[in-house]
Amino acid sequence: MHATVHVVGDGAGQAQRKALQDPSWLRWSLVAVAVGFIALFLCAPLILVLLQAFAKGWDAYWQALGQPDAVAALKLTLLVAAITVPLNTIFGVAAAWTITRFEFPGKSLLTTLIDLPFSVSPVISGLIFVLLFGAQGWLGDWLSAQQIKIIFAVPGIALATIFITFPFVARELIPLMQEMGSEEEEAALSLGATGWQTFFKVTLPNIKWALLYGVLLCNARAMGEFGAVSVVSGHIRGVTNTLPLHVEVSYNDYDAVGAFASASILAGLAIITLVLKSFLEWKQARA
Repeated sequence: MHATVHVVGDGAGQAQRKALQDPSWLRWSLVAVAVGFIALFLCAPLILVLLQAFAKGWDAYWQALGQPDAVAALKLTLLVAAITVPLNTIFGVAAAWTITRFEFPGKSLLTTLIDLPFSVSPVISGLIFVLLFGAQGWLGDWLSAQQIKIIFAVPGIALATIFITFPFVARELIPLMQEMGSEEEEAALSLGATGWQTFFKVTLPNIKWALLYGVLLCNARAMGEFGAVSVVSGHIRGVTNTLPLHVEVSYNDYDAVGAFASASILAGLAIITLVLKSFLEWKQARA
């Protein structure tokens, strides 16, 4: 009697699950649409960039990358990323710790402000820095008197890039640290650990994969940022042109090989970012 009821119940459950499943034609249609969009809007542009970069052979490709302006643009891009990523990593960890571990007036406002660069156009962000630090800006006269140059110089590019990229690390850490809670940290403190010991031995091991994921996204955006940097850079060849700006300048000068050769570096960065992103997501899921 009991065995019969079990079989009947199990069969009813299977029938219910089967009824809730989507038809196979619908599943395959959705998969086809998703794959088609990825192939059309992601894979095809990357392949076309590489084909155009090597259209005139390896020698022309390396010659284009070896031009003084291209080398200067690459060095400036790496310099800006080297400034931006560590600062935003420190800010992201501090902001995530503050928001998830303390209660204070204005906490919700701080959380909202972290998302501000996501909602403001990069061009508007660049214009804000011009308004503040430009020759006709609020601080322009004082900066000129002190012989400090921010706009149309490396400091302005770094500031604009920092503003655009500062949410990435914080936004990866905040949900994870909220989910983790503070029980382990409180236990470590109750056992006599200092704040720094608690952070490095308890908190950091728990958030390391999310932290690396945020740093990866921050670095990719910093090296590929165009809008805000374009406004504050002044497009000075060999001085304030980052790699994305060099691509635009080369293309406007009808130097297709130079433009696509530089673009291939950014495309390669995008591919590496996707691979590392998938790896970090897998490691985080396992952790």
